[in-house]
Amino acid sequence: MKAVIGNTVLAEAPTNQLVRIEGNWYFPPSSLTGKFEKSPTAYHSPWKGDAQYWNVGTEEGWLEDGAWSYPDPMPSAFEKVDADFSNYVAFDRRITVME
Repeated sequence: MKAVIGNTVLAEAPTNQLVRIEGNWYFPPSSLTGKFEKSPTAYHSPWKGDAQYWNVGTEEGWLEDGAWSYPDPMPSAFEKVDADFSNYVAFDRRITVME
């Protein structure tokens, strides 16, 4: 699977290394190939915990809040999705995720 915006590949990994949560593919940190900078945007999921949003580097500049991760998810979330998705990164719908 790949996460792509324009001609920029932001992440790439085999599907069996990704985690699917609520319709979003979460890529392992080791698969990230793009440019990311922390965003100040705050979000709390009642069952996953506090999210870290990321601005994503593109050919045209920065895409604000183009990705997010959960650095320290709630332990009960691992049971719900049957995987440890700590620091895995999901992408906004403005970014294409494809096989």
